[in-house]
Amino acid sequence: MTNYIRNAIKKFDKLTREQLYEILVTVSGELETFREILTSVLIGLLVCDRRHTLIMTNSHAERLLQIHAWVEGAEVVWEIISDREISGFLQETLNSGYRVDDKEFLADVKGIKRLLSVSVLPLVNDGRITGSLVTVEDITEKRFHEVRLRQAENLASLTTVAAGIAHEIKNPLGSLSIHVQLMQKLLNRAADNAASASRQTVLPDNVLVPYAKFNKHISTVNKEIQRLNQIVVDFLFAIRPIAIYPVKSDINELIKEIIKFVHYELKNAKIKYKLKLEKDIPAVVIDKKYIKQALLNLIKNAIEAMADSGGGLLTISAESDEKTVKIRVRDNGPSIPESDMARIFEPYFTTKIKGSGLGLTLAFKIIREHSGDINVSSKPGEGVCFTIKLPRPGKENLLLGYANHV
Repeated sequence: MTNYIRNAIKKFDKLTREQLYEILVTVSGELETFREILTSVLIGLLVCDRRHTLIMTNSHAERLLQIHAWVEGAEVVWEIISDREISGFLQETLNSGYRVDDKEFLADVKGIKRLLSVSVLPLVNDGRITGSLVTVEDITEKRFHEVRLRQAENLASLTTVAAGIAHEIKNPLGSLSIHVQLMQKLLNRAADNAASASRQTVLPDNVLVPYAKFNKHISTVNKEIQRLNQIVVDFLFAIRPIAIYPVKSDINELIKEIIKFVHYELKNAKIKYKLKLEKDIPAVVIDKKYIKQALLNLIKNAIEAMADSGGGLLTISAESDEKTVKIRVRDNGPSIPESDMARIFEPYFTTKIKGSGLGLTLAFKIIREHSGDINVSSKPGEGVCFTIKLPRPGKENLLLGYANHV
């Protein structure tokens, strides 16, 4: 097209009116095609001249950067971008003349936080810089899928070596527990003998005090052994494949059973609860034992978060659409920092003083074993919401071998 126009310019004096009209029609058609391409691509594009004034853009860039009104060739590009961080970056980069690839920004796009990747490239013609091209891409989903892939890889990489180490720890813990229990029996027997002797003979009042102290310390040791053993059990569960036995189940009834189970725990923590359960939700094909465990992990996580704040409100909702049944567990406790969101389901990642850091990992594993999905959202002052999506029964479930269970 460029050669066509150049040749036409060279022959301009010799062209007839009809030929000039034909050239203008051709050029106009090419420009329309170019604008259609700009509008269709899913990457935002901004073209600036040598003075950094905006001369061309597309709708995708205008939406991502919240550009509402501009005059072609009259406004410096960074002055019409509302996000201060991106605006400052473009001003510094364009003035320096450097090329920058894939600089990431967390920006507000129509009230929703999105991760944007911004690149600045010089436009060169015949060895001279004639302007700049700025590209903007929404990489929120891309990063989300990368994080989920990393989570899956982390779980897989733990399996072989970690399982052997866990077994090596679990075996001596079992032996320690047995010997501590034997020590407690001997101590209790000695305490009973001493008590019997004190009734027959006048002995000092504090004769039984050492037995009581020893018993208290040994009980503490035993509790810590049991806690360590539970951590190992949870760890082994997190890294091993689980065998699920799915049956058609009523998710609303399952949620009610769980709430009944944690009722007193909620009351003691001064936490109120609200159920928003859509009527006539279709049955889901699940292993009730494991789904109950996943929901309990989410609920206990919420209870611990709100208990530290002196109470709160736990809201559990269930609804369905054409493909999935959605369960949401929401609390109004402290929010999760943005920097922690991507790691929330990783093994051993925790922001709590106590806890193994495996509760959310186990929930993630269970939901994925059910061909479902789980994600988390959190905004400052609004608490935390976990959303579980389970597939509705259909032909695909029969293909997965669920036919014998429905």
